[in-house]
Amino acid sequence: MESHSRSIAKAISYRALGSIGTAIVVIILSKGDWKLSLSAGLIDSVLKVGLYFLHERIWTHINYGKQPPAPEYEI
Repeated sequence: MESHSRSIAKAISYRALGSIGTAIVVIILSKGDWKLSLSAGLIDSVLKVGLYFLHERIWTHINYGKQPPAPEYEI
């Protein structure tokens, strides 16, 4: 099971990368409007970090694909 802080760290790092991609696309589509691009990137980050965190926490309660931990042997 992952901690909440780990899920948040993963969400932030993933969204930083994704938001850079979003900003580049907006710069291209807006023909160089940096203010629009940075605004879109910031809004994208805040919204999607929250959604990713929620998604991660929901999946911690879904057993699909999980395997039980290996038994510990005493020596």
